Amino acid sequence: MRSELAIDVAAVRRNAQALVRALAGAELWAVVKADGYGHGAVTCGTAALAGGAGALCTATVGEALALRAALPAARILVLGPTEADDVRRARDGRLELTVARGAVPEGVPVHLKLDSGMGRWGLSELPAPTRDVVGLMTHLATADSDPAFARQQLQVFEEATAPFSGLTRHAANSAAALRLPESRLDAARCGIALYGLSPFGTDPAEDGLEPVLSWRTELARVLVLRAGESTGYGRRFIAERDTWIGIVPIGYADGLRRDLTGSTVLVDGERCSLVGTISMDAAAVLLPRELPVGTPVTLVGDGLLLEEHARVAGTINYELACGLGRQPERTRRSVVET
Repeated sequence: MRSELAIDVAAVRRNAQALVRALAGAELWAVVKADGYGHGAVTCGTAALAGGAGALCTATVGEALALRAALPAARILVLGPTEADDVRRARDGRLELTVARGAVPEGVPVHLKLDSGMGRWGLSELPAPTRDVVGLMTHLATADSDPAFARQQLQVFEEATAPFSGLTRHAANSAAALRLPESRLDAARCGIALYGLSPFGTDPAEDGLEPVLSWRTELARVLVLRAGESTGYGRRFIAERDTWIGIVPIGYADGLRRDLTGSTVLVDGERCSLVGTISMDAAAVLLPRELPVGTPVTLVGDGLLLEEHARVAGTINYELACGLGRQPERTRRSVVET
């Protein structure tokens, strides 16, 4: 086994239930774009619906149609921009679309998106809703980092939507749903929190969330480096004294990025550092002593958070999650329930 990535569907359900409680009456719409942030859109979407989500959200019509095939009764909203051919496919697939520019299509449920400060997709002002418009939405840029600006966006959105009180309004993402009660409105589009990952880069347990993903491998080789010997490309790690090194059979092709050198893994439950250069298919771990080949190594899980790796890499947990174990011929995926 190179590595195994396990998805805990019971944790997805519990996270959905926790978000439903936090929303205090607003609907939970589970965002499962990018294959459920790397966790599996169908697997996690099914669990989220079982946990109380009222709808699923994707980025593209293609993603939504893949979900529709597996979940024929689910309400599915496409959040990203669409083209003319997408409208036909959305009608056939019983999808709802987001309109952020141009004319409002007919014969398909539509959500009008106002750009209230994200400066990306969105209408500069809302047109009079047609009969096909079922929702009004905006996208908060700083709910995780600058709540004051998020509140400014909310004020713009609420003023613009005040004449259309009969339509569903939604603005909150995970960060806003958890920390900005005034943003919850009629529904909240939650993604990262559903997977037990913190939108704030901290311990998800602070917001009552459980990590869904675990990733494990094992020591494929164990060797001792004598003083002056090195491991890996570029000799970035040179032993100062006799040092035990373990080699794991995964690398950046599996999602263990080169900039994770110096991060921590668990070797038989003990924290150990990744050292040297992480290569395409292998990485080195600094061991406390000689250990047998086959000793289990946890890369994510058992209390080791993806947020820790993100801090080492100077990125966010979203990016790391989307890149883990994407090739089934290299990484075995499993679904568990705890």
